[in-house]
Amino acid sequence: MDIIKRVTELREQRGWSKNHLAKKSGLSQSTVSNLYNRPHEPTISTLESLCNGFGISLSEFFNADGDATFLTEEQKHLLSEWSKLSETQKQSIFNLIKGV
Repeated sequence: MDIIKRVTELREQRGWSKNHLAKKSGLSQSTVSNLYNRPHEPTISTLESLCNGFGISLSEFFNADGDATFLTEEQKHLLSEWSKLSETQKQSIFNLIKGV
C-alpha cells in the first residue's frame, strides 16, 4: 500500500490542507511536509497520530476498500490460540475442518 497516497486520499476527501491535517493530528507542519517530501515511510506513532486526526483506526486506514472486518471475542480468542500452534498442529486443524 502507498501510505502517502492513502493519507492524501483521506485528506482530500475531507477537503483538508496539509496544514489542517497537522493541526487535527497534533503533528508539526514539518512532520506532515516530510511525509510528502521524503522517500521513507512514516513511523507507527506518526500513523497513529494521523489516524486520530482523521478519526479512524489503523485498521480502517489500511483497509482502503472500506469493507471493515470485525471479530467477535470468540474469534479473537481463537486467533490468539491459533498463533500458539506449531505448523504441524495448524495443518492438523485445517485437515479436521476440511473433513467436517
